[in-house]
Amino acid sequence: MRIHVTYAGGTIGMVDSPDGLRPGADLASWLDAQLDGIELSGQVSLSQLSPLVDSSETTPIHWQIIIDDVRSHVDSADAFIVLHGTDTMAYSSAALSYALADFEKPIVFTGSQYPLGVVGTDASANVTGALRAAGSPQVRGVTLFFGHTLLAGNRATKTSSWAFAGFDSPSTLPVARTGAPWQWYHGIEAGEGWAKPAPYTRHDVAVIDIVPGLSAERLRAMLTPAPEAVIIRAYGVGNIPASDPGIVDVLAGLRAQDIPLIVASQCYQSEVVLGHYEAGSALARLGAISAHDMTLEALYSKTIFLLSQEIRGDQFAQWMNRSIAGEVNLPTIA
Repeated sequence: MRIHVTYAGGTIGMVDSPDGLRPGADLASWLDAQLDGIELSGQVSLSQLSPLVDSSETTPIHWQIIIDDVRSHVDSADAFIVLHGTDTMAYSSAALSYALADFEKPIVFTGSQYPLGVVGTDASANVTGALRAAGSPQVRGVTLFFGHTLLAGNRATKTSSWAFAGFDSPSTLPVARTGAPWQWYHGIEAGEGWAKPAPYTRHDVAVIDIVPGLSAERLRAMLTPAPEAVIIRAYGVGNIPASDPGIVDVLAGLRAQDIPLIVASQCYQSEVVLGHYEAGSALARLGAISAHDMTLEALYSKTIFLLSQEIRGDQFAQWMNRSIAGEVNLPTIA
């Protein structure tokens, strides 16, 4: 089993500096020490992106750089690990799941809450767990290993900035949990895939939280100039203050310009059902698109992916209601 590691940056390889943590650890030597004396010794290669990126600085361009690095090692590796900062790891893992939906080799994201040189760090447990996952015949697609738990890469969300169990999958079971032996719970859904995707490019997508007292004037200001797509994080199953003067008019103006309006929920666990309550029926009448049970990370990355493929109009709505890589549970039609 040959495994290639792409080191993109993040806390795992950072060291102290006068301005705070920055990349600088000798990750290659540390990784060699982790592998010394085990069955993967001599079977793991490493590439380091330049420059390394704090994940809070990640853009869709960085997603594509990671994708390109993985593809460049496809003939020399049987599985892949991406070492990534935790802040946007779930965005990146979801993004890779779409762009590499037809990729036949497993890709496992991981990182750590503490740098590798700190006493008590979770770096070793996460990396060795990711190595174990990458080498398992039960793993396919893009996954995320963190805090002794393996999650589907496009179903994960960051839940804590400090806990070692820093990620969870709110709408599906984990793929596995570590143990002797590992416990396996949920397979990775395949989705429809995407043949020969175009590279990721940056797009203007607005993400707006609905909050009590949000005025139409403020909403209009936040959406001026008009973005390419809008994600509304509504209440519950997709509710907004539709009776508040002007709110629906602002959103109707976007739809008149054929700008996609996708409705997600602010709830940790939820399935968006537009029109289930009167407060959400206005969105349904506008032709807004339900995010169903997608995490924000999966939804945002999917929006950028579709825009990067030049998908617009009715096709955009159709693909939001289809699974590319298992990122969504769609309602069963009776």
